[in-house]
Amino acid sequence: MGEEKKGFFARLKEGLTKTRNNIVHGIDAIFSGFSEIDEDFYEELEEILIMGDLGVNATSEILERLKAQVRSQGLKKPEECRQLLIDSIREQMDVGETAYDFEKEQSVVLVIGVNGVGKTTSVGKLAALLKGQGRKVLIAAADTFRAAAGEQLAQWANRAGVDMIGGREGADPASVIFDAVNAARARHADVLLCDTAGRLHNKKNLMEELKKMNRIIDREFPDVHRENLVVLDGTTGQNALVQAREFSQAADLTGIILTKMDGTAKGGIAVAIQSELGIPVKYIGVGEHIEDLQKFDAEQFVNALFDVKTEEE
Repeated sequence: MGEEKKGFFARLKEGLTKTRNNIVHGIDAIFSGFSEIDEDFYEELEEILIMGDLGVNATSEILERLKAQVRSQGLKKPEECRQLLIDSIREQMDVGETAYDFEKEQSVVLVIGVNGVGKTTSVGKLAALLKGQGRKVLIAAADTFRAAAGEQLAQWANRAGVDMIGGREGADPASVIFDAVNAARARHADVLLCDTAGRLHNKKNLMEELKKMNRIIDREFPDVHRENLVVLDGTTGQNALVQAREFSQAADLTGIILTKMDGTAKGGIAVAIQSELGIPVKYIGVGEHIEDLQKFDAEQFVNALFDVKTEEE
């Protein structure tokens, strides 16, 4: 396990290179460019954090916490508070105990998100991750609107070594969910992962479809543990935050899968999402390989972002 964790931390650190260059280099320039902690120093810091996609609310809270600590400790020099800033960002990402109960209980997981964010790929990778933990996994191909979505998911199911319940293209997605839920019960599956459509005729139709799926699961499998995970593309920055808010109106979001973090300078969005929505980022993707979707760890994330040396290296 240690080698696997070390390997992922190294990939995480490498994947956050663009974000690190965007945020941390700017922060370092401020710390080295100012001789004292004053309002100009805080304003420059605020601009760097907001430009790094940490978001206005998260940035304000981080800086308020930093200012309070600077005052209480009587700090004068910028370099004296760099670690306090890192700790403040780490605290801002902590939304309490990030629960992974569905990995242990019999669960139905609805995976939602707009097209193009890596939703189907994430379902396949998550299936492989759970199967690797010894769980019996079943996949539902409920995105019946996007051409070839079923074939793409079938390839991932094959790679992960799990069964899939699908419907023909254009079929009612809710009927696929109905069949899949009953199959999961009959086969005593531990986890049912449901891939859903990212686009219908309009946004209202999509949201109503998600509500319908939730009603079917509640009716057919009332005692099962439920998760609604929204997949967000890290490269879209603040737009990912907007998407999460919209989907939260149609489903009780329990977690976030943040993808494509290796290809963006906007990785600070992970801070904004956890801080502003209070919804934990549960998984993070930093590559194309099946093992490149891993549990999100705020401590690891901040260490990798700020190039903090750890015992794992």
